[in-house]
Amino acid sequence: MRTYTKDDIIQIVEEEDVEFIRLQFTDMLGTLKNIAITASQLPKALEYACTFDGSCMEGFIWLEEEDMYLHPDPSTFEIFPWRPQQGKVARLLCDVYKCDGTPFESDSRQILKRTIKRAQEKGYTMEVGSECEFFLFHMDEEGNPTTVTHECAGYFDIDPMDFGENTRRDIVLTLEEMGFVIESSHHEVAPAQHEIVFRHSEALSAADDILTFKMVVRTIAKKHGLHATFMPKPKSENAGSGMHLNLTLQKEGRNLFFDEKDPYGLSREAYYFIGGLMKHIGAVSLFTNPIVNSYKRLIPGFDAPIYANWSVKKKSALIRIPFEKEGKKWIELRSPDASANPYLALAVCLAAGMDGIERKILPPSCIDEQEYRGRSQKLEETCRLPKSLLEAVEAFEQDELMQSVIGKELSQKYIQMKKKEYREYCAQVTAWELEQYLYRI
Repeated sequence: MRTYTKDDIIQIVEEEDVEFIRLQFTDMLGTLKNIAITASQLPKALEYACTFDGSCMEGFIWLEEEDMYLHPDPSTFEIFPWRPQQGKVARLLCDVYKCDGTPFESDSRQILKRTIKRAQEKGYTMEVGSECEFFLFHMDEEGNPTTVTHECAGYFDIDPMDFGENTRRDIVLTLEEMGFVIESSHHEVAPAQHEIVFRHSEALSAADDILTFKMVVRTIAKKHGLHATFMPKPKSENAGSGMHLNLTLQKEGRNLFFDEKDPYGLSREAYYFIGGLMKHIGAVSLFTNPIVNSYKRLIPGFDAPIYANWSVKKKSALIRIPFEKEGKKWIELRSPDASANPYLALAVCLAAGMDGIERKILPPSCIDEQEYRGRSQKLEETCRLPKSLLEAVEAFEQDELMQSVIGKELSQKYIQMKKKEYREYCAQVTAWELEQYLYRI
């Protein structure tokens, strides 16, 4: 994370000929919004004097209109590399505050910051690495997105089979120019599917990076005449796109999840963290897998998790323990997808893991051991992940801890919105139904 002062940003804007600054923030769904200002208004913005109408935003003010104030975070200042070199455009991510100068409780970035603070008070810092998958599809003659691709490339394939290689390369170069450290990028399993992995960072920076990443991917893809989508399951016959989260805790500068004496290299705290995640995974799923389409991905046959289990071998496990040397250890949560609001997703993951540590919740035995002992089927049947958005909503309604993390008002609004989304989905007549029933019934 860069450290800029307000004066630093004003000086950079002047020296780099930045003419426009986008003050960016998110609604409760994690959709990136912004207000554009000119460089002349930057000092005003840095003094927290820029407002917007909160009644127009999802999850903000519902009963009455109230102006909300944007507080730019100087550490998030970035100049967009793809914009003109004269009259450049930059951005600042912002926290949302109320008129009385207090943080807005339902601002998702503030929710993550509150959760991080509670962990820090106990000496813990969570670091997160993300593995984000997405599809690059063609657009039609009018510039609308499709699910059409002409390639047949698969896992780790290269040009000429990988038609998106040049686009992916430009995405990576743009991200690096913006300060990302990209660990790897490659073609994924399905045709037109890609993955980019970036380095671990502290939870707030990681959530900021995920938002920025999605914006960059869509922008560069469009420049190549393609549409980038993070929809979890755009094509039923192919694998879906996940956003695997590699999670670890630091305490007093050391990796708290590592214990060289354990057969899996896991500390007691790591086991408790896994136990907490598994205990709360139903409610957590509402934020890591927040749309109807998310649950089309979490089905058998595509290496996506369907049970609350953990493994060192199985890619289909909810939590996988990657092999790593030199005292580094993390757990890979494989259920999330990139339709998630990253602030809320990381907040509930951290809170669930911390609950496991505080209450010393041990997970069931590793699925590899269960299979060895012939007990996996019985255990898995009692540990199913939510099969639908509605099941995730119902799990969240029963989880007081997760509701306390999100906050009473936003919890109520989120439940209301997601139930409405599910009802509208159930009321639709799909192409599959017409194909199956129209001609014979």
